[in-house]
Amino acid sequence: MNLSVLIPVYNERNTIEKVLEEVKRVPVGKEIIVIDDGSTDGTSRILEDIQKNDKNIRMIFLGKNRGKGYAVRRGLKEAKNDFVIIQDADLEVNPMDYLRLIEMAERKNCVVVYGSRFLGNKKISLPLLSLLANKLLTFMTNLLFNARLSDMETCYKLCSRKLLQSLNLTAKGFEIEPEITCKILKKGYKIQEVPIDYMPRSREKGKKIGWKDGFKALFSIMRYRIIPDD
Repeated sequence: MNLSVLIPVYNERNTIEKVLEEVKRVPVGKEIIVIDDGSTDGTSRILEDIQKNDKNIRMIFLGKNRGKGYAVRRGLKEAKNDFVIIQDADLEVNPMDYLRLIEMAERKNCVVVYGSRFLGNKKISLPLLSLLANKLLTFMTNLLFNARLSDMETCYKLCSRKLLQSLNLTAKGFEIEPEITCKILKKGYKIQEVPIDYMPRSREKGKKIGWKDGFKALFSIMRYRIIPDD
């Protein structure tokens, strides 16, 4: 299986180089597409330097910050491989876990696999409000779309490129996560899950998603249940 790895980036100068090195080390055929979402902290200069020395990484520089959803949609237009995975530009998740998702996709012959932060016996030290928000959003997704997910908001969504491109995604911000999931479920696809490693970071260390994004995600879940299929 060959992957198109989409990496939306906004102000991640402290982590982006290490993330790219870890993604490159994953022993699977892949193209890496980085979408710089109007960074203002020096991330863009780092990416420009990387681009000069590594022609195998495709860089897209957006003129201003438009949001994770917009960046993902822009990168998806450039994707060429059969499967796509989204990689955040922080160090919360481990790119080697791609192999777990790929193994499940090949074993079950399925086109969608999520990496769940909550499966398995490990404990995650998330702030209580973040944990409750994740549980609520996943619960509402399961309730409204007759699913059995444990982690709807996960970063790692391995999906057929053709399926992703057929979803007509429109989200500009973090609500891209529920939009992808709800539209996949609405089309009748079953989402498989595998456990992944997760090391959460605080807002002091650069965490960007907040409580307002949680409300937007909840609204999106209800909206995609109601609106007609594309």
